[in-house]
Amino acid sequence: MPVASNDARAAHADGVQRLLTSYRAIPPDATVRLAKPTSNLFRARAKNSAKGLDTSGLTHVIAVDPDAGTADVAGMCTYEDLVAATLPHGLSPLVVPQLKTITLGGAVTGLGIESASFRNGLPHESVLEMDILTGTGDVVRASPDENPDLFRAFPNSYGTLGYSVRLTIELEPVQPYVRLRHVRFHSLSGLLDAMERIAETGGWNGETVDYLDGVVFSAGESYLCVGQRSATPGPVSDYTGQDIFYRSIQHDSPDDGAEKHDRLTTHDYLWRWDTDWFWCSRAFGAQNPRIRRWWPRRYRRSSVYWKLIGYDQRYGIADRIEKRHGRPPRERVVQDIEVPIERTVEFLQWFLDNVPIEPIWLCPLRLRGDRDWPLYPIRPHRTYVNVGFWSSVPVGPEEGHTNKLIERRVSELEGHKSLYSDAFYSPEEFDSLYGGEIYKTVKKTYDPDSRFLDLYAKAVRRQ
Repeated sequence: MPVASNDARAAHADGVQRLLTSYRAIPPDATVRLAKPTSNLFRARAKNSAKGLDTSGLTHVIAVDPDAGTADVAGMCTYEDLVAATLPHGLSPLVVPQLKTITLGGAVTGLGIESASFRNGLPHESVLEMDILTGTGDVVRASPDENPDLFRAFPNSYGTLGYSVRLTIELEPVQPYVRLRHVRFHSLSGLLDAMERIAETGGWNGETVDYLDGVVFSAGESYLCVGQRSATPGPVSDYTGQDIFYRSIQHDSPDDGAEKHDRLTTHDYLWRWDTDWFWCSRAFGAQNPRIRRWWPRRYRRSSVYWKLIGYDQRYGIADRIEKRHGRPPRERVVQDIEVPIERTVEFLQWFLDNVPIEPIWLCPLRLRGDRDWPLYPIRPHRTYVNVGFWSSVPVGPEEGHTNKLIERRVSELEGHKSLYSDAFYSPEEFDSLYGGEIYKTVKKTYDPDSRFLDLYAKAVRRQ
């Protein structure tokens, strides 16, 4: 039976009403936006002092149904809170994006990915139904059978078709622990061959694989992180203190396929990347042992680092430092892209030759079923690899020079990139990659007066 009180459902209904009241208070000629204290987007956007939608009552888990393996969740609930509600039942969302403050609604209207994605696909594929505030000011139900056009177009629409206020999602059983094997490779081709075999078979060296991602430190040093659920109690590692997870992956071995073993609680495994924002906390000195010792543990998390980035963007701190040292400003290169697995070595070799950023995160992905998602049209029954790189490079001869090079290379390799950061596509190319006429038709149906921004205006023009 669902684990929820009448109070939880009443609180959600009250939250929806506050959302609708705030929508109606926005002038008809004003663009509708969320009013939220946090974000995991890296796109700069035009300043807007207009009052936004009140989502403060939509941050909770409404109900968990352990028997059905589902959860009813408010759209602005963070994965941190969602996981805290499901793990006591031995359950987890099918895909848990790596950063605690990503919201369920954000992962569905944007894109989320994690080490279960090689078998569970993307977060929106586990959604059974959604209630969505549309541009007409109505909350409509969307599912494969009800308003299916909106249901299919909602993923990767980034709030331009509406905002989810409630989602019913599938959950899956988990064990208390995750056993890890960090497998070293000395060639990119060796790593990708092994990744492809695991994605196709679901196993490695005769054992089932439940979680799979990887890290490239250089062309000659890369690792697969192979995870298996475990009920066996015993010692576990802790990477929320002085030890740093991504450094724990590395080990010396002359042989491809050599392994280093580790164990984490499932909770700590799901958030293993959040403590150091993968490896990006080093930009703030948080990986320096002398600083880390005094950096409060509760502040070692992605939301804090994101706020520091926000201050930098607002005041141009990093560019001022570069100028003071006689160096040119830097171009932000913060992207996640997907390319077919058979083209991934080609992309990585090009990237390592042309973009001075390391490490690089790899996460294989296969859609769960046959359904297509027009705003992010990767093909079913085909393995892709998400390649994540998050840093900056010296500015080039034009705005976005390196990002544009990456966009072109990704398109040449039949890939796509997420839209949470800077994008530089022409309108024509953008339409060909992100829904085109299908998006425009759904937009006219559910937002006929353009109360929400257009996707191109939001993703590329940064409005």
